[in-house]
Amino acid sequence: MYRWEITRAALAQRVFAVVRSETYDEASATADTLLSAGITSLEISLTTPFALEAVTTLSRELGNDAVIGAGTVLDAVSARMAVDAGARFLVSPSLDAEVIRTGHRYGVPVFPGVATPTEMVRALELGADALKLFPASAHRPDWLRDVRAALPQAPVLPTGGVTVETAPEWIAAGAVAVGMGAALSEGDRETVAKRAADLLARLADAAPQPPAGPGTPGLYEV
Repeated sequence: MYRWEITRAALAQRVFAVVRSETYDEASATADTLLSAGITSLEISLTTPFALEAVTTLSRELGNDAVIGAGTVLDAVSARMAVDAGARFLVSPSLDAEVIRTGHRYGVPVFPGVATPTEMVRALELGADALKLFPASAHRPDWLRDVRAALPQAPVLPTGGVTVETAPEWIAAGAVAVGMGAALSEGDRETVAKRAADLLARLADAAPQPPAGPGTPGLYEV
């Protein structure tokens, strides 16, 4: 698949789940619960012990049934290791040109972290495939709507502090998708399944509001 195809697949549900755990077994269990609940895009944080092994196992077992990426990718070395492990996309809390270059060198989309319009523009100039607004808890959906009035071409992914209740608000403000961690995955399988079903229904119904002013909609709006 081309980078843009992977990006569309990773963001098709308008949400990707962030798996960050203290042990490999806990991460595997969380991933299994999320996948069983119908979530098809997972970011395995490299802060998790043996995260790359988890990426490899999930990618091999799931094939094209889910899109497995690596998160907290901070440098080129980590990016290359994640790609070799089978990560289909790379996510970072920061903006590092070498991470983007490394991912693109091997045909893997990269979603770097940004927190300001200046960083958004810089990330776009570096070829970022989407922009992780992190932490989203430092902003409000109205802030994103205002920013997208000037940068309608920016495909933004609010992550960090997003909840089932606020996720549709971010989509309405112009986000192409949201990243969610414990707010999505906490609880037993039944609880997560109900939460995920509720979230996916809300996101499917959320209508992005086009920003005021000229410009082209974000390339990866889904």
